[in-house]
Amino acid sequence: MGNIVVRNTKASDFDGITRLSRTVYPDSAPWTAPYLASHLERFPRGQFVAVDSDTGAVVGMAASLILSWEDYGHIESYGDFTDGGLFTNHDPAGRTLYGAEVMVDPGQRRRGIGSKIYAARRTLVRDLGLLRIRAGARIPDYHRCERTMTAEEYVIKVIHGELSDPTLTFQLRQGFDVLDVVSDYFSNDARSRDYAAFIEWINSDVAAPADYAGRNPIFRRDRAGV
Repeated sequence: MGNIVVRNTKASDFDGITRLSRTVYPDSAPWTAPYLASHLERFPRGQFVAVDSDTGAVVGMAASLILSWEDYGHIESYGDFTDGGLFTNHDPAGRTLYGAEVMVDPGQRRRGIGSKIYAARRTLVRDLGLLRIRAGARIPDYHRCERTMTAEEYVIKVIHGELSDPTLTFQLRQGFDVLDVVSDYFSNDARSRDYAAFIEWINSDVAAPADYAGRNPIFRRDRAGV
């Protein structure tokens, strides 16, 4: 297999991203050219693809925008944070990179694709001098447990390593803390039952003591053993 190259998205990648999103989310509407073009117009540096160097296939994708967090609260919905998925609310004056999407081809896992994408995001945040990355993490295995525990109980078990979640476990290993568990975050994520673990990664290169004030992760990675 060829090497995985992570680079900024181009318009020529749109068809590949649409195919990828249909594979990853077969029950949801895929990312299509009008949305992807809007992302690229507003914030080209925040859009990434992972490409197999042998085949040229798009095997991973990430989309993000910058927000002025004072205009939002973490109990907002995904649609609010992304302006319905178009990113027209991108604010270059903000200090928070909002991670709107990360996808990896299920048939290409264990090739380090997700790790390379997240590394590219952290590099972007450092290059731009942003304070943090925030996102609503899907918890796609929660539907298996909803009869026996709440979403918050599920997330706590994932943090402690008592359960493994395909999305959240990986993000914890990428350095994120969970700040909260939010209901009705998504509008069409049946597996997560529309819940999200609200996650944050802090850029310690620029963070000041005041930036940590009031920050109270419900559990930290070093307490979770992940």
